[in-house]
Amino acid sequence: MEETVFTSAIEGMKHMKSDHDEILTKPFLDVCKMLLPILDKFGAAMAVVKSDISGNITRLDSKHTENPTRFNYLYALVQAELETKTAKNSSSCTNGLLWLTRAMDFLVELFRNLYQHQDWTMQQACNDSYGKTLKKWHGWIASSSFTVAIKLVPDRNKFMEVIASKGDTYADMDRFCVSFSPVLAQIHKFLHSCGVDSMKAA
Repeated sequence: MEETVFTSAIEGMKHMKSDHDEILTKPFLDVCKMLLPILDKFGAAMAVVKSDISGNITRLDSKHTENPTRFNYLYALVQAELETKTAKNSSSCTNGLLWLTRAMDFLVELFRNLYQHQDWTMQQACNDSYGKTLKKWHGWIASSSFTVAIKLVPDRNKFMEVIASKGDTYADMDRFCVSFSPVLAQIHKFLHSCGVDSMKAA
């Protein structure tokens, strides 16, 4: 089967969980990293999103590297901070995971829109995705910045041409969303059960 820009992420998801259905830290972060080159194709429009995702991946990755055995499972990063009562700090791994998951929600929704609404412009797809995911967690400053950035998105056809390959990009886009969406829902459910899922941006 011919590869697409989503192939490595789809393959990576096969190794993301343990036999007990627990999310493994490194494979999860690796899949998130694999989306960064796709974000590059959006140009300046996604620069802030990419920077935010990269920063949160680095934060979680650094903690995992400190003790790979202890933090082999993603939730262990949160549980350690719940014990020390630092989970709600803005610089915590818990906060990093929360915002990383929210950003991934936005990307999944965006790719889903591009696949399901092939008549939509890129701006329509982005605005709809933003409204369904990140917007409710953004204050006036973050929301205004995002609205301005979305106006810089590339033309939809040009974007699809840039990420095109010999493989079926739309089919893989859909495959990625279908596979990754339940993982994100699982993380949200866990964060909600810990009472650390309501933090907002300015």
